[in-house]
Amino acid sequence: MIEDLRFTLLDYLLPEDDIQSQLRLKKLDVYKESYNNGSSALQDKIDAGWEIDTVLKSKTKVFKAKENDTLFKDKVWALFAQLGFTTLNTESFDFCYDKKDYALTHHIDVFAKDDETVLIIECRSSVKNVSCDFGDELEQIKHKKAGIINTIHAVFPQTKPKIKYILCTRNIGLLSENETTLNKIDAIHFPEEVIDYYYALSAQLGTAARYQLLGSLFAGQEIPDLDNKIPAIEGKMGGHTYYSFSIEPEKLLKIGYVLHRNKANENMMPTYQRLIKKTRLKEIHKFIEEDGGYFPNSIIINIVSDRSKELYFERSSNQVIDSISKIGILHLPKKYRSAYIIDGQHRLYGYSNSVYKNTNTIPVVALVNLERSEQVRLFMQINENQKPVSKDLRNTLDADLLWDSESYIDQIRALKSRIAIKLGEDRNSPFYNKITIGEDKKSISTQQIGITLNKCDFLGKVKAKIIEKPGTFYFGNLNRAYLNISDFLIRCFTYLKNGLGELWDQEGNIIVINKGFYGITLLLNDCVNHLKTHDIIDNNTSPKEIFEEMADYLNSIISFYKNIEESKANELKSAYGMPGDAKYWRTLQVAVKADFPEIHFEGLIEYLKREEKENNETAFRYIREIENSYLKTVVQQKLEEEFSKNWFKKGVPEKIYTEATTAAARKNREIDEEEDEKLPWDQLHLIDYREIIVKNWPKLFESIFTKPGEEKIPGGKEAKTKWMVELNRIRNENYHTYYVTSEELSFIQEIYDWLFKINR
Repeated sequence: MIEDLRFTLLDYLLPEDDIQSQLRLKKLDVYKESYNNGSSALQDKIDAGWEIDTVLKSKTKVFKAKENDTLFKDKVWALFAQLGFTTLNTESFDFCYDKKDYALTHHIDVFAKDDETVLIIECRSSVKNVSCDFGDELEQIKHKKAGIINTIHAVFPQTKPKIKYILCTRNIGLLSENETTLNKIDAIHFPEEVIDYYYALSAQLGTAARYQLLGSLFAGQEIPDLDNKIPAIEGKMGGHTYYSFSIEPEKLLKIGYVLHRNKANENMMPTYQRLIKKTRLKEIHKFIEEDGGYFPNSIIINIVSDRSKELYFERSSNQVIDSISKIGILHLPKKYRSAYIIDGQHRLYGYSNSVYKNTNTIPVVALVNLERSEQVRLFMQINENQKPVSKDLRNTLDADLLWDSESYIDQIRALKSRIAIKLGEDRNSPFYNKITIGEDKKSISTQQIGITLNKCDFLGKVKAKIIEKPGTFYFGNLNRAYLNISDFLIRCFTYLKNGLGELWDQEGNIIVINKGFYGITLLLNDCVNHLKTHDIIDNNTSPKEIFEEMADYLNSIISFYKNIEESKANELKSAYGMPGDAKYWRTLQVAVKADFPEIHFEGLIEYLKREEKENNETAFRYIREIENSYLKTVVQQKLEEEFSKNWFKKGVPEKIYTEATTAAARKNREIDEEEDEKLPWDQLHLIDYREIIVKNWPKLFESIFTKPGEEKIPGGKEAKTKWMVELNRIRNENYHTYYVTSEELSFIQEIYDWLFKINR
């Protein structure tokens, strides 16, 4: 019976020599086939929706896009092939796991085996982001598990491989109960971010990336046949016991693990390492292989061991008298992921594909059982004078490094960072994969989220040792504040996302950007404060209840974005720095106040007055430059080219000519010095230039003063020069008590840019 089961399984497995050819097909986004030209089979494919790729002399190549599920399965299969698993299935199959009942089967999408492990992988994919309940499926696996393990061990009796079930998903969020069940059955969930992480790691390390994978899957499990005895020196440093030794890279690669700051390691916070760089790895590999190079500086690791039998130091009988340091044999843990690489990942992995990985040794300094936060501090200290740690990575590390600090200031920094991580990494968040976590650049930075939360009343105010003022959600309990603020923001922004539809994910939108998060969140804070002032909510109101009271205000924000004019959107997008953030926020306040006049937005009136004054000054400067530095010069130049010395008489309308001449003569009667006398041309106003332009329109000025995009508008020269009438109106009213609006200023800036930057 076992032979029958063995045949059933092996029938679906590829010969190792065929893996690379299959990999080339799996990596494609399409199916590809070729048929004889003119054949009925070719026509059948075309009728079935296949498209022609290439037409050759005797054959035609056709292709068809893979279905969503197949595309994801193939991607997962290709990953494990690239990681160096030497036994893989040909296609999905149902695996019989009970020698007494062939009807008892388990579906397998990817079967991956190497010398020591077997991975049983199921793939689930969705086109759009959804949440799914895998409770029933996981319960079935719980009952099948023993039979599956026994059957695989019977099929591969020589190796008795370690076995792991992996649920791979794309665009699917699991319920928390599902994650709990996976842990209970010793299985693991790989969302597409984890798949992408191992793809990136594989691109850098090749098959050596499998060490990192095995460390993740089988952490704490024994590595067979590992020679773990190392000559070493035991010493003391900074209150810690450490060991200094030299070891073959292959051994350290097997027990080592790098805490890359990535979704793949989110359950192991804090993590802190940058992803290994392929270019640097190649340089190190060449240095070792071709140049005979070596690295005398030590790799720094942290050995994790719960029991003294796993890690112990066997002191030699020969010691140096009165020396603090001791010599002897260090017995390393024979387990996956028992040594965390704090510094030197590139040096270590530079040996991963080297012929010297078992014949060279590398120096190591090993600390023991460091707290993860202490590892982060050590990493930061080591890298302080090397490549700078980015602000977003530093902010991300703060979430873990400062959480247990005795300083309230540090705790709040940690809280802000952890909220940013939650918003960016929780699949149920509308900002999922849109916030820069670590060093993966996205549209919103953790730094901006921290700045925004500083401006809100959500967190209150603290000093190092005291809470000066409790916040809307913070009263001293970090965990409660973290859960409540995250919950409230996710609810509000999810409501906005659903209400805005395609606008939310539209490329180049003004919503999912730093200024957008700042402005909307501060407006939410304003509305919450309004609700508190009117005793609609209090400190005991849940985030869900507060959100429900916010619906009308959120609808107002949705309406604002759906109806915003392009010029206003461009104005908000191009307003940079802190003033730009403030402008965005205040603009939202104005929009909501138009719908809810009863809301008092502190400082809004003063801001608008100040902005209007600044608008006036900026607008008048632009108009003055348009009038005196452009229109006056260009119009005169064109008239001179056409009418020579009689340009003023022939090119200017009679009424303007007479009025300008009279005005100049009147002023000159009061001037004694001839060189100070005024010219008639100096007496013209902005609207006068329009009359001159209209008089000489087709021949001299149509090509110059028609705005781009208005070449074919009806109304002729009157319509095409209407922009001058609008400029004149704004300028004349600007002399009195009128305030230039932001829309008018945007219009003036558009004209200015056109004339000075495009027309010249």
